[in-house]
Amino acid sequence: MTKRLSFAAIFGLLAAILVTAPAQSTAAAIQPAAAQTSTAQASAAQIVADLGAGWNLGNQLEANSNGYPSETAWGNPTVTQAMIDKVKAAGFKSIRIPVSYLRAIGAGPNYTVDAAWLNRIQAVVNYAYNRGLNVLINMHGDGYKTIPNAWLICDAANQTEIRAKYQKVWQQVATRFQSYDNRLILESMNENFDGQYGQPTQPCYSNINAYNQIFVDTVRRAGGNNSSRWLLIPGWNTNIDYTAGNYGFVVPTDQYRSSSIPSNERRIMISVHYYSPWDFAGEENGTITQWGRNATNAARKSTWGQEDYLTSQLKLMYDKFVVSGYPVVVGEYGSIDKTSADSTNNRYRADFARAVVSTSKRYGAATFYWDNGVNGQYGFGLFNRSSTAVTQQGIIDAIKGGLAS
Repeated sequence: MTKRLSFAAIFGLLAAILVTAPAQSTAAAIQPAAAQTSTAQASAAQIVADLGAGWNLGNQLEANSNGYPSETAWGNPTVTQAMIDKVKAAGFKSIRIPVSYLRAIGAGPNYTVDAAWLNRIQAVVNYAYNRGLNVLINMHGDGYKTIPNAWLICDAANQTEIRAKYQKVWQQVATRFQSYDNRLILESMNENFDGQYGQPTQPCYSNINAYNQIFVDTVRRAGGNNSSRWLLIPGWNTNIDYTAGNYGFVVPTDQYRSSSIPSNERRIMISVHYYSPWDFAGEENGTITQWGRNATNAARKSTWGQEDYLTSQLKLMYDKFVVSGYPVVVGEYGSIDKTSADSTNNRYRADFARAVVSTSKRYGAATFYWDNGVNGQYGFGLFNRSSTAVTQQGIIDAIKGGLAS
């Protein structure tokens, strides 16, 4: 979502000059801890269990300045090993790293991704991967109409060019990571839609389906462990209703996967996000600050989107995908800090996180909390990325409690 441009991030964007993260100076800095050749795979249920508590490194590698990827452009400091170590120490087992490419992609027909940017992506991946964490990387801001130089636009006229560019970029990324084992998951895109918050439109949804199919085919044919790794696929705007309902989503075929995978097993996961009700989770005002059965002030609680709605949404995904062998990943969820309006707000933010995690677990889904690095008013942050200090221990405890329930 475009929540990455909250107030502190907007200030950082306006203040930032173009700062491209430094390229790594040695080959060792951009290599995994050891070459991985194992093709061992977890079952659908096991991969969800293995992912455990997930966390997003938001507003970093998907940030940009004037269309150039720049990890500090939205107000966060350069990502460090110490920061990732603190995330692991807090109990997270998996990290989702949103990535934008934008003007780091060269001209066609080769659409070569800038080597320094690929190196930096790999270095940040290794901060987590080399510590034994699961890592998920995607193509994030390239599909937002609100981002300068975005190009993965489902209702644009130049679909032939878009598909060729998309294929070439994923070919390069998948090749770069081909030796990584199955703790690395690739995600085709993020919240792709026509920019209008309503029911899906055509041919836009058909184009999203086409991108997903290109992604699966390209990654599978890129060599190494790509033929058997788990791939993550979103529907329209990662919306649960528009993915699980009869609105046009098509699960890609997987004809190029390794023959070592039993025919009755999947290696495709379905991606959705959960920020409902939005007036509690993301609306930047102090009106709705409480959530769930423990709310004490009805005027501060939304009239929809409570525990029963959460259950119905995750059950919808379970009935549509999990029972057919496709694990579900709630790749983003969370709620912003409104303690400036209601000092009890963090209690309900923790309740919300615990409920999303525990309900997702019950219905066969893994979860990744959205952290944009912003602390204080309207921030999603769980950590201070400059000091690496934990800022929301209560929410972290709730996430772990939800997994344990």
